[in-house]
Amino acid sequence: MIASIRGILSAKTSHQLVVDVSGVGYLIHVTPNTSAKFSIGEETQLFTAMVVREDAMTLFGFQSSLEQELFDLLRSVTGVGPKSALAILGALSTAEIASAVALDNDAAFKAVSGIGPKTAKLITVTLAGKLSHLVLVDQTDLVSADSDLGSVVEALVSLGWPERSAQEAVREASASVKKGEGREVILRLALSKLGASKSASGSK
Repeated sequence: MIASIRGILSAKTSHQLVVDVSGVGYLIHVTPNTSAKFSIGEETQLFTAMVVREDAMTLFGFQSSLEQELFDLLRSVTGVGPKSALAILGALSTAEIASAVALDNDAAFKAVSGIGPKTAKLITVTLAGKLSHLVLVDQTDLVSADSDLGSVVEALVSLGWPERSAQEAVREASASVKKGEGREVILRLALSKLGASKSASGSK
C-alpha cells in the first residue's frame, strides 16, 4: 500500500493531481482545497490512501495524516464509499466533522452532495466515540491539571480551530464539568460551544 507520496506536480485539476516520482506519474484524487494548495512544477507531498478493487487501484491524497484517518473512518460507515468520503472532507473541515459527530448533528452531513438522510445519520452513529484518539483525548483520563486542559486546546487547534477560540471554549467548558469527568467531556462541550459560536456569527 502507498501511505504517502512526494514528487513534482506535473498536472492538476480541481479534483486530481498528477505527481511525478522518478519519471512515473501518479494520479491522485483530492479535494478542491487540497488541489489549490499546490502549484505545477513544485515539489508536492501528500498522505495517501489506496483503494483496491477488481478493476482498478485508486489513490486518494490528503494534506495531513488526520484527514487520511478521517477518510478511512468515513469509509467504514455503511453507504459511504471513497468518493463520498472525499466529498465530505471537501465540504467540511476536520473540526466541523468532529463537531458534527460529537453533537449528533447529521444535518451537517446531509448538506454534502450525495449523502442522504439515512447515510448521514449512520455517520454520526457509527463514528460516535471513534474520533477521540485522533485528537489525543482519552476518555479514561481525568481532568486534574492545566496540562490536561492544554491537551484539549491542542486537540481543537489540530482540528482547525483558532487557538484563542479554542482556549476560550475549553475554559468555559471546564467550568461546566464536574470534578473527575474526563477530557472527552470537555472536548465535547468545547466543540458544542465552538459550533454554536460559528452558527451565531454565520447568521448575522
